[in-house]
Amino acid sequence: MRDHPVDAPTVALPVTGAYPAPRPRSGRTLTSRAVLVTCAVALISVLVTALVGIPLVVRGVERGEQRALAAQARLAAEALRSRLDTPRTGDEERLIRQLRAQGVEAYLIRDGEAARPGLPPRVVQRVAEGHNFSGRRPVAGRPALVEGRALPGGDGVVLARAVERGGVWRQVVRSLWLPLLAGLAAGVVAGLLLARRLARPIRHAAAAAARLRAGERAVRIPVEPPEEVADLAEALNGLAAALATSEGRQREFLLSVSHELRTPLTAIRGYAEALADGVIGPEEVTGTGRTVLAEAEHLDRLVSDLLALARLEAADFPLEPVPVDLTRLAADAEPAWAARCAAVGVPFRAEIPDRPVPAYTDPGRIRQVVDGLLENALRVVPPGAPVVLAVRPAGADRADGGVVEVRDGGPGFTDDDLAVAFERGALHQRYRGVRKVGSGLGLALAAGLVRRLGGEITAGHAPEGGAAFTVRLPPDPYRTRTSA
Repeated sequence: MRDHPVDAPTVALPVTGAYPAPRPRSGRTLTSRAVLVTCAVALISVLVTALVGIPLVVRGVERGEQRALAAQARLAAEALRSRLDTPRTGDEERLIRQLRAQGVEAYLIRDGEAARPGLPPRVVQRVAEGHNFSGRRPVAGRPALVEGRALPGGDGVVLARAVERGGVWRQVVRSLWLPLLAGLAAGVVAGLLLARRLARPIRHAAAAAARLRAGERAVRIPVEPPEEVADLAEALNGLAAALATSEGRQREFLLSVSHELRTPLTAIRGYAEALADGVIGPEEVTGTGRTVLAEAEHLDRLVSDLLALARLEAADFPLEPVPVDLTRLAADAEPAWAARCAAVGVPFRAEIPDRPVPAYTDPGRIRQVVDGLLENALRVVPPGAPVVLAVRPAGADRADGGVVEVRDGGPGFTDDDLAVAFERGALHQRYRGVRKVGSGLGLALAAGLVRRLGGEITAGHAPEGGAAFTVRLPPDPYRTRTSA
């Protein structure tokens, strides 16, 4: 029977609570690291913005002040155009006081000379020559924004607004620190939300893994984006399903094996009780002993098969591959199996070529495989149906390896049977109570041995009407190298 997994109800819920994973130390969680990274990115962004933006803002503020000073200079020049060529009046003093109250110093130029000291000579000369001036120059020993307007006759007016060192910078920083701090806070909040969003499905996966470790198999976690998290959820759900399937098959296998072990044990116990109670007479003791011996041998074979299967995947499983002539191996097996088949009325035929068929394998293990396949065939074929042991080269060249084939005229397999023929206990479970079957371990053991020997085993339909098992064995590597 094909092994069917035990269906268990699945619960697709966020996995929380039951078996929480150990909590990492502070500073090593995904959330804390993501927050630290986003804080660092936000801080760097704020610093870069400040380094790039503040100089631009400062220059913009200075250009605005320069334009405002230029407008004041133009108005002052218009107001004084008709007065500078006359003696000094009170209007000029009032204008100077008004401008000084606004933080602007006014300098009058008459006949190419400044009315009071403090202006750079280059500025006075340029205005006196009839050219306007706009720029930044030191005035009275302090840096200042300067706007000069020329008037006819070498006259003019120059306005200067002192610029404090770092004053504009401090003003701009005071106006920008709150938006920059808000940007940093927004980065921290965004990092916290993002980290929690990414960490939540990982915590669910860790909790689900802990529940799987504790023995739950119905655990499932929701598949949600991003793609990497969805892949993790699908992998964990697949693992849970595979574990449920594997454990279901294991339970079915153990049930089958326990049934097979119980059969010979029941017979041995029954005869032993009969002997102990004196039910069996002296003339029946010999027959009873043979029956008990046969059942004990059957039990021994089952235990040996179980031990071999358990050890088969171990790295230290003993294998001694050597060059082997498959023709000689089949010839050695022929007499023993011909006698066993004849005893139950089954024709045995050996198809052995006249020349050697070299292969590279463990002769003891491959004989174990052949004996197991022949025993399975003999168990199911009815009297009169043939059992065939055949050997042939794997290809036209002797360096291709060899093939051993066991065929029979028994009930054979369906196509569905062929798909599970080498699964432990599958055919036993399928045909138990329908026809004579073995423990279901022999074919699994044969397949494992052949794979460990580097060969290949397949099941198919035999021309005799039953099943055919074909074992392909690798060639002798030394023979291959030397022939090449």
